[in-house]
Amino acid sequence: MKIRPGSTGDLHTVLGMLDSAVEWLVANGRTGQWGTEPWSSRPRSVTRIEKMLAQGEPWIAEVGGEPAGTLILDSAPGPEVPAADEPEVYVRLLVTDRRFAGHRVGATLLEHAADETRRKGVDLLRVDCFAGNEGRLVAYYTGQGFTPTDTFTVGEWHGRILARRMG
Repeated sequence: MKIRPGSTGDLHTVLGMLDSAVEWLVANGRTGQWGTEPWSSRPRSVTRIEKMLAQGEPWIAEVGGEPAGTLILDSAPGPEVPAADEPEVYVRLLVTDRRFAGHRVGATLLEHAADETRRKGVDLLRVDCFAGNEGRLVAYYTGQGFTPTDTFTVGEWHGRILARRMG
């Protein structure tokens, strides 16, 4: 697996991964996380991803030359999550292409995020995720070395913030 820097030129690749994830979630009866409509069909969602790609630090994981996942890091969370009271690196987006399930794409990208956090001399890496679906994503991130901290709500969407110390 190769991880390369991403850019705004990867917009359609990232949207394709998000659309694929929504399709998979819907097929598995998990519509609470990202709804039922493809991200690429929602103008506000497209604009949100464009801004993340332009303002954050995007990375693309490739397996056999094919984009398999993306990670966008930032120095702060989005507006729905309070910033930490210390320097942090925040995972603004992590999504993998379901065609590469079992290749540890997400785990490899999260380890890359930890490496980047250390490289920057920062001790705190945080991420947020959907807290529904019996806490499956929370359990995933816990398995990747994160500790649940706070909760938050955006409308009826319930989220969980998790942290990982680099020290």
